[in-house]
Amino acid sequence: MKTLLSLFGMLLLFCNPGVLDAQDAAEKKPLKVFILVGQSNMQGHARIHTLEHVGIREETKSIFEMLANADGTPKVIEDVWINSLSSDTVRKGKLTAGYGADENKIGPELAFGAAMQPLVGEPILIIKTAWGGKSLHTDFRPPSAGEFVFSDQQIERFRNQKKDIDSIRKQKKQDTGKHYRLMLEHVDAVLNDISTTYPDYDTEAGFQLSGMVWFQGWNDMVDSGVYPQRDQRNGFAQYSNLLAHFIRDVRRDLKSPELPFVIGVMGVGGPTAEYPEEQKRYQKVHQNFRDAMSAPAAMPEFKGNVKAVLTENSWDSKLASLRTRQASVDAKLRKARKESKLEGEALTALREKLFEEEFSPEERDELQKGVSNLEYHYLGSATILTQIGKGFAEAMHQLEPTTAAR
Repeated sequence: MKTLLSLFGMLLLFCNPGVLDAQDAAEKKPLKVFILVGQSNMQGHARIHTLEHVGIREETKSIFEMLANADGTPKVIEDVWINSLSSDTVRKGKLTAGYGADENKIGPELAFGAAMQPLVGEPILIIKTAWGGKSLHTDFRPPSAGEFVFSDQQIERFRNQKKDIDSIRKQKKQDTGKHYRLMLEHVDAVLNDISTTYPDYDTEAGFQLSGMVWFQGWNDMVDSGVYPQRDQRNGFAQYSNLLAHFIRDVRRDLKSPELPFVIGVMGVGGPTAEYPEEQKRYQKVHQNFRDAMSAPAAMPEFKGNVKAVLTENSWDSKLASLRTRQASVDAKLRKARKESKLEGEALTALREKLFEEEFSPEERDELQKGVSNLEYHYLGSATILTQIGKGFAEAMHQLEPTTAAR
């Protein structure tokens, strides 16, 4: 009897394909879309060759295996696509190395995508927009924050410098919010034509905005004109206020009122309590800024869907120490070049001599493999930036997507 009923049920399905279509539609899941936004550290300045260093450290070997093939070459990450606007260049395709500040570099996007996809268990699309040297107070200024207003102290300084105040105000008005708008324009352009980035996109299933990561801060942190009391406990309160406006406005403009939001808190130099002697003069300002960046995550209105990630925990103090010693060698070379007029082979020979005196062969090898840029770009270290990207993914996964599919 059960067999006859089963056969009868199958016959009904066969005769009524609309039932199957409805079932298939119910099983389809929208494409998960994640947006990465920021300035130069979101762009990413780790040269691809520094990926090798990720595999050297015991604590990051698992990340290396996630990102690299057995021969050490970068993997193409399965089921992850990216459309990246970095400066004025758009690159798109399957996620792999080369979506950093240029095609020879990586940023947080690589490990973010590689770590996020298994957590989601489905294909994902990353939309990335990042420009170097941009502030939240001006370039990314959100609309609800209003116009930028120069302080009396700034205006007085302009007068003392004999500058054209009207021209400065006009330029500031043009710059205010420009990169906020460019960010939205790029996101909208990608979402309106997803199949050009992800060819298997199913328009019937649609997409779901599943989260945004914000990784910015350097230009605000160092701006004493906009933040004249940076060394005071609430000296960066304006940044916290602007970031809260940014989160609200992004959610409104993307029609995703509870879009999960991860704040990548500036962490160059590592935990401020562990700063070496030569960095201690920056301790207070840096910590004040980090506190201000983290503050929106603790606001009641953002409870449960905004999370701050302390990127200081991904800092590599050993690489930083090697880089400091390298800077000392570079200073000696500049002095020799200036005072002794050394050039060409003589300068190269002196450089080799100084490096041999300063570093063991093992230290020199680690420096060459692990560092490719300056401190404010997290040393151009894949070891640091991949840990940061993975941290962003893990934090995002804790913020369940609440936006509807489109």
